[in-house]
Amino acid sequence: MPYDIGLVGATAIAARAVIAPSRRSADFRVIAVAASDPARAARYAAEHGIPRVHQDYAALLADPTVDVVYVSLHNSAHHRWALAAAHAGKHVVVEKPICLTVAEAAELRDAADAAGVTVVEAIPTAGHPWQEAVRELADGMPYGALREIRTRMRFAAPRPGGYRDRVELGGGIFFDTASYWLQAVQGVVGLNGGPGIGRSAFDGPNGVDRQFHAELTADNGVTAVLDAQLGEPHVAEHEFVFDRAAIRLRQFLRPTVGALPLNLVIQPADGVRQVRAFAPIAYYDRQLENLRTLLAGGRTAAAAAAADISTRIASMSAIYLDARRAHGEECR
Repeated sequence: MPYDIGLVGATAIAARAVIAPSRRSADFRVIAVAASDPARAARYAAEHGIPRVHQDYAALLADPTVDVVYVSLHNSAHHRWALAAAHAGKHVVVEKPICLTVAEAAELRDAADAAGVTVVEAIPTAGHPWQEAVRELADGMPYGALREIRTRMRFAAPRPGGYRDRVELGGGIFFDTASYWLQAVQGVVGLNGGPGIGRSAFDGPNGVDRQFHAELTADNGVTAVLDAQLGEPHVAEHEFVFDRAAIRLRQFLRPTVGALPLNLVIQPADGVRQVRAFAPIAYYDRQLENLRTLLAGGRTAAAAAAADISTRIASMSAIYLDARRAHGEECR
């Protein structure tokens, strides 16, 4: 039997990330939706062929036929409704970042463990075959030791007035990009959750960050750097700097345009440029496939996923607070 999904949030990302791929899957189907405005939820349901509309989020969580809840609200609301879903005995998939603080991550982990459910952060790039390929190079060391991971991300500026322009709602470019960066580091060399350095002028609307520079020391002493900003054109690229080679991966995040191939470009210091190509993957279809595998793994898989989330949030939160303090703000 397929897992039945309820949507907390009638959003564009839910349509792309869950509704469309679920129609190509035998394992999932979307059966319910709720929004802050019931009329908007009804229009959304009619547009997307969702059979059930709930008057509010709590009613959806109380629906006994919903197995999995997908949360796609503003960033500061993720924790509240993911926690409520876990308490209701639902598996939960939450848009990134899954929460904003270490305390929130701990609450989610404990609630999921107590209820025997799985809580997942929706990072569509997670587990792509390129991560295993780079990890094998880091472990096998054919180009010497991996020294640095450099990540650049540039997203289009959001429409004025949305949550991304409001600090209290978790706005800013860092929270939009940190999960992709941290998961990539975690997937290649491991992440220890330690503190790092964050820097931003916080000169966007209402004091959000339009540009952000982050650094941390990952496992094996590898330095990981993120430079993120708002603007055009879209950029999402990693560079892996080894003793005797530089390996580049460009446009690793283009989920809205369907299945695309990815290439690792390997430039040895004293050799011929090589290209390692990966078959096209539809990120959101793969994300549902990964969810199915994770749910099948039971408590062991759920605990491992929760540990990875806690580690990412620990680093993300520490870096953001460091940037706020460096900007002259007191952070509690």
